[in-house]
Amino acid sequence: MELGSAIPGSHAPRATGQNAAITRGTAEAVLLKGPTCVGKTRLVVELAKRLPLRVISVDSACVYRGLDIGTAKPGPEERRIAPHYLIDLCYPHERYSAARFAEDARREIARARELGQVPVLAGGTMLYFRALEQGLADLPGADAALRKAIQGRARREGWPALHEQLRQLDPAAAARIAPNDGARIERALEVLRLTGRPISELWLDASGAAPPGYLKFALIPEDRGAWRRRIEERFDDMMKRGWLDEARALHALNLDPGLPATRIAGYRQLLEHLDGQFSLDEARVRGIRATKALGRRQLTWLRAERDIIRLVAENPQCVAQVENEIHSHWQIGEGLTPPREDCK
Repeated sequence: MELGSAIPGSHAPRATGQNAAITRGTAEAVLLKGPTCVGKTRLVVELAKRLPLRVISVDSACVYRGLDIGTAKPGPEERRIAPHYLIDLCYPHERYSAARFAEDARREIARARELGQVPVLAGGTMLYFRALEQGLADLPGADAALRKAIQGRARREGWPALHEQLRQLDPAAAARIAPNDGARIERALEVLRLTGRPISELWLDASGAAPPGYLKFALIPEDRGAWRRRIEERFDDMMKRGWLDEARALHALNLDPGLPATRIAGYRQLLEHLDGQFSLDEARVRGIRATKALGRRQLTWLRAERDIIRLVAENPQCVAQVENEIHSHWQIGEGLTPPREDCK
């Protein structure tokens, strides 16, 4: 369903975000998915002006404290209008998993219901969405020694070489993982070594209760050229706002290069520059390239989505369509919104 279609029928006058409360809902939550730099934050902030929302971040980079500029976290004014939950949860030396996200997200969804809010989960970490919607396979925990060995091979041979090995051992997994996606290649090889089974088989073993009903949206850029230019412009704007200083603070922690916080697109390239591997100009080129590659992977994932309403990101009626769809699933009446909590 594209945004160009007619917006469903008219509604009676509605309560706004500041004086509304939910009395009944027929969906578990709203899921707003989209690639990087497509306008997800802007959309939920506009919605929060109209509806009593609880915005829950679905972003594996925004969970880290101190990584603010390069992760494009919402700013103070945006968070004043639409407080965001599940950001700033841990420090860069810590790991945060999809399984932990699913647990945290379910807690926030339940809290939204208690407070009479519409839970809106917005972001671009598709594995987190899948963990919430479908559950995860019972996979082994990380093995530090094994990961160190895999990362050493990657430094010597490059991730594409390890991807080729994965293709020979687990072609189904390799088909879903990009040749330069080091984190996922590492995990697939690690699981294979630890369990003796391809990770693709374990994915198929994932099971659980029937998934609850979600109202799902995909925010898709129609003009891909303009979207890629926005990625470049945002990268440069973040550099002007002090991203390199933020990367220097991260670099000073001398973290294991295998930690997720050091692999975030843009940060990784700036850290490599600070290690003396190449110039700042080259780091910019590589960082933009990595961010565009991330966006392409997110779009590839979204193309396979079913039962999702596809929104054209450039269409100014996006907010109105999502608002109408929410009203068709939740009964929202007049009433005082409960006091806002501290986000965590």
